[in-house]
Amino acid sequence: MDSRRLRYLLELARLGSMRAVADALGTTTSTVSQQIAVLGRETGAVLVEPEGRRVRLTPAGRRLAAHAVTILAAIEAAQADLDPGADPAGTVRVSGFATAIRRSLLPVAASLGESHPNVRLIMYEHEPAEALALLAGNDVDLALTYDYNLAPAVFDTGLAVTPLWSTPWGLAVPAGPRAPRDGDTPAVFRAFRRYDWIGNSRNPADERVVRTLSSMAGFEPRLTHEADSLDLVEELILAGFGVGLLPADRPARPGIRLLHLSGPEVRLRAYAVTRHGRSTWPPVTLLLHLLTGRLLE
Repeated sequence: MDSRRLRYLLELARLGSMRAVADALGTTTSTVSQQIAVLGRETGAVLVEPEGRRVRLTPAGRRLAAHAVTILAAIEAAQADLDPGADPAGTVRVSGFATAIRRSLLPVAASLGESHPNVRLIMYEHEPAEALALLAGNDVDLALTYDYNLAPAVFDTGLAVTPLWSTPWGLAVPAGPRAPRDGDTPAVFRAFRRYDWIGNSRNPADERVVRTLSSMAGFEPRLTHEADSLDLVEELILAGFGVGLLPADRPARPGIRLLHLSGPEVRLRAYAVTRHGRSTWPPVTLLLHLLTGRLLE
């Protein structure tokens, strides 16, 4: 059915005559009659019947008019929802790594509920590859991902990528008098060449960074343990199971020393990623604005 013809039928049910419908819609009586006749052929039902010099809706016509109320309202709602200038409304599904959810998304979510109550967030914790797979499968609308300057991500051309923030990482080692000073990255790595190393169980980028820097220091790292939780990485270091990378802006636990790295620096870079078509949907546009606007606060 052509939804525009439903409008003629609905107005006939409301106004009672084709002349009144024509006046209300700015057309002719002949056009109203033709459009309702075509609608009857499209539905395979008789929608109107003569009543003296006028017409009235048949039982089938009344049922279709009742459906037309819901159908036309849904179409109008969809048009308003997709209008870039409309007030954002809808559910935005976000998948992201834990730090980005805590640092970027949760503060935005708190204010979003007050400023835009018609926008609802659903959050999932995933590492970048998992989040991007969900995005590709249309299971989420926005992915919060990261890479490292020494292990840059390659994004699909169909994705819109917005940089959010970055933070330096250092080498977390057991505290003690034998720990070297901060400084040249290869020299720092070389000092721990005989240690076991702790990688990330869900993202190979951490291992790529460790192997790249170890190669610069002239040795092959013994990557023995894997953990996704930063807390667990710290516990493994405290228990004497090795050394690993941790963010420099994270307070180190007693018993752990975080060695700052320079030449080259290790920097994690966070991104908000969505599909190009989805980035113009008002709720996603709003969320991207809020996520990037926090950089200006």
